Amino acid sequence: MGVTSQIRSSKVPAVTLIFWVIKIAATTLGETGGDALSMTLNFGYALSTIIFFGFFLVTATAQIRARSFHPFLYWAVIVATTTAGTTMADFADRSLGVGYVGGSFILFVLVMLSLAAWWFTEGSVSVNNITSPRVETFYWVTILFSNTLGTALGDFLADSGPGYEGGALIFAGALLVVWAVYAFTGVSRTLLFWAAFILTRPLGATVGDMLTKPQADGGLDLSRISSSAIIAVVIIALIILVPQKAGSHPGEQPG
Repeated sequence: MGVTSQIRSSKVPAVTLIFWVIKIAATTLGETGGDALSMTLNFGYALSTIIFFGFFLVTATAQIRARSFHPFLYWAVIVATTTAGTTMADFADRSLGVGYVGGSFILFVLVMLSLAAWWFTEGSVSVNNITSPRVETFYWVTILFSNTLGTALGDFLADSGPGYEGGALIFAGALLVVWAVYAFTGVSRTLLFWAAFILTRPLGATVGDMLTKPQADGGLDLSRISSSAIIAVVIIALIILVPQKAGSHPGEQPG
């Protein structure tokens, strides 16, 4: 399959600056939205996880069955993974009592197992090749686990001393390092993509907590519901105002 036809059949957006801006906004929405349902509305972690996981299954199924790239559908699935990831991580960390370290380790193993299964099945984990239902299923399962891992990492770092603002700065710095490695070295673009993808989640988690946690805990004590609504409007506006096209990871040719 040629480069042109490969990009045309892809159902994921080209990885550009706006991709990362929306991704960070979506991960922040995942934190505020997940906490709004589980804490503000008192649904609890377990029931909230069931609701958001159901939303993930519905949107992911629609995305996989779609025949072309639809920006709103794609980002709806991303938001579903971030909200489900928030409540899943909180449920594991707090309700099951495995703690942040234990939860992060378990989720890291799940991400690695998902990528390994994808690699051994398809021979690649490149985002260039998201063109078949099976590959897209691996893609979304990996994203679900990575966003859940990111939530656990963000909570772990924020509660270990740096706080929400310090945690956000640390993860933003880590993303700058990934960008520098991408810009100035020949390190695998696929590896760097997944590194950046995972790191945007704890960045969004710490920013979301910084917005909504009580001032006594280092937050701004803003409403979770109103914060979620504002972030959702921002995401919708970005999708409308900055048109996205299906594409591949910059710097790599499809295999």
